[in-house]
Amino acid sequence: MIFEKVKERHLPDVLTFKNGKEVENPLMLRKRREQIIHLLRSQVYGFPPPLPTKVDYLVKWRKEDAFAGKSIHMCVDIKFETSKGKFSFPINLIIPKKISPAPLLLHIAFRPDIPDKYYPVEEIVDNGFATASFCYKDVAPDTDDGFVGGLAGIFNRDNRSDQWGKISLWAWAAQRVMDYLQTLKEIDSKRIAVVGHSRLGKTALWCAAQDERFIAGVSNCSGCSGAALSRGKNGEQIKDITDTFPYWFCKNYQRYRENEEKMPFDQHFLLAAIAPRVVYVGSAQSDDWADPESEFLACVAASRVYELLGLKGLVTEDKMPEPGIRLHKGQVGYHIREGGHFFSRDDWKCIMDYMNEK
Repeated sequence: MIFEKVKERHLPDVLTFKNGKEVENPLMLRKRREQIIHLLRSQVYGFPPPLPTKVDYLVKWRKEDAFAGKSIHMCVDIKFETSKGKFSFPINLIIPKKISPAPLLLHIAFRPDIPDKYYPVEEIVDNGFATASFCYKDVAPDTDDGFVGGLAGIFNRDNRSDQWGKISLWAWAAQRVMDYLQTLKEIDSKRIAVVGHSRLGKTALWCAAQDERFIAGVSNCSGCSGAALSRGKNGEQIKDITDTFPYWFCKNYQRYRENEEKMPFDQHFLLAAIAPRVVYVGSAQSDDWADPESEFLACVAASRVYELLGLKGLVTEDKMPEPGIRLHKGQVGYHIREGGHFFSRDDWKCIMDYMNEK
């Protein structure tokens, strides 16, 4: 049933090179992954800014007995030089006292608040994780401001049709946080996942696809241009998202408005680019704009890449999942809950249970 549903979407083959040659082994898959990243950069998210030569940090304050005395809470400025001068943005870092080195969930957040309605910090610590977060607006404003505010105004941006949009900037900033986290002995540098909801779920997946230091890319209700297939999608379409948020993407993405069947990719390419590492997708039954069915089918379609590597992708019965289902046995994880477009504590619990098994 589900494989027939995938077939009905007429997706481009993630395991076929541009020249028509099929991927037959892990070495060929490595080259195909490079091709996929280049394709998504040139056609969807844009090529990122250059890497900084050095990332510094400044601990602004530190609390030794945060969250009922169970954690250390630090506010740290991530700092680096650019051709137009220095840029910095703050992160919050919460480290449990009883686990060292601790796995970490890096949350790309809508607000700087600790905790927040989308970010249950104490529960995260109680489940055995350190956590770091930054507010995406501290990196670049989520407005169509001509790319002059925040980090967008620091880098030169010409009229190239494949130059970064703001999703790429936010993902780039998450990679700079990873630069800092790699220096901390209290953090297990091999077990850091990047997590986001909605537009920031798109960002988390794109960040993990490009940066192999992340063990996982985790999205919640990321929908159009995130975890959901575009071909045959219900709810938000490429035309809708590029009408409202053109600055999230490179200009080339505009060519696929009402023209999805001409895309040489679909969003299962994004999920597959994270292999052999972990992909986790959370959906909500009533989130029609994101389209949970298209998110689930993207996980199914991406699983072929994991299978080529001798790994389990999405482990599921041959039917669409009902709300309350957790599919946690493979390298591609998925859950769907009741309710709408929200990053709930139940979503976080599903994510943490899955990551604790990896």
